[in-house]
Amino acid sequence: MDQILEKLRNKKNLSFEESKSAFELLMTGQASEEQIYDFLTLLSLKGEVSDEIAGGVYVLREKSKRVTVTGCVDTCGTGGDGMNTLNISTASALLLASMGTKVAKHGNKAVSSKCGSGDVLEALKIKINLEPGDIEKEINNNNFGFMFAPKYHSAMRFVGPVRKKIGKRTIFNMIGPLSNPALVNRQVVGVFDKKLLKIFAEGLKNLNIKFAWIVNSEDGLDEISPYAKTNVIQLKNGEISEIVIDPDELNINAEKFENLIGDDAKYNANKMIEIFKGKDNDFSKAVCLNAAAGLIVNEKYSKFLDAYDYSREFILSGKSYIHLEKIQNA
Repeated sequence: MDQILEKLRNKKNLSFEESKSAFELLMTGQASEEQIYDFLTLLSLKGEVSDEIAGGVYVLREKSKRVTVTGCVDTCGTGGDGMNTLNISTASALLLASMGTKVAKHGNKAVSSKCGSGDVLEALKIKINLEPGDIEKEINNNNFGFMFAPKYHSAMRFVGPVRKKIGKRTIFNMIGPLSNPALVNRQVVGVFDKKLLKIFAEGLKNLNIKFAWIVNSEDGLDEISPYAKTNVIQLKNGEISEIVIDPDELNINAEKFENLIGDDAKYNANKMIEIFKGKDNDFSKAVCLNAAAGLIVNEKYSKFLDAYDYSREFILSGKSYIHLEKIQNA
């Protein structure tokens, strides 16, 4: 580990094999807290590259529990954008499930924000600690299952305390969205930095993903933004292309970014319930934009505006809340 840390101190990139070796030490408890801290912070200072991310994904996937379902989408972003918004990707996952798309949602509790996907789902009284068999049943019955990362990636327990101590995004924010225990092949992945768009596209291509959108908005969100243009890298059947989503062209008419700022889990859950009951606001629009991306990668729609319009019509009808109650009562 010392040789790897020395290389990172000299701002040199790790090879895939070196990254694998480092993560093997991290994930088996063979690295000290100090070494883990140095490894994560030095990588972040240098800037992570695709081989380093791929090495981490390889080790994490190898050690995870498996969920066996087919035809699912995931909407797991990297987090770490520092914006403390409401839980947009989690709400869009629940909206997608209510619209008939199977979602195998992968996520965690808050690491670099006030409220992670696990926190808000618990506040909504949705079970987050289910075993693989129960997840499969939930997805088949209600189109939604949540895989709580620490339960499915038990090896993460060795790095959890250090991640909390660091308190901001690390390479694990990037590895997480690529390590879904259900091995989904359709994904919407938000990234906190535009530079990661192509790195993630290449990573997903190597993981045999059928259809993915990797998104980053020009106002800094790791989501599709209702306020600013969003840069999208599309990966479809091995082909990579670029798209720009412009809210002005789509006539989104959102008001101000402050309307998306979240707080604790209870607050964020209440905001989610409001929009599922049909309240029309900027949060509802943001959720529909991101759900529309899910409909695109699931090939329910080919035109983004059509997917967005359908999502808007559906959420404003209140049908999403009826479906949320089904998930809560499961």
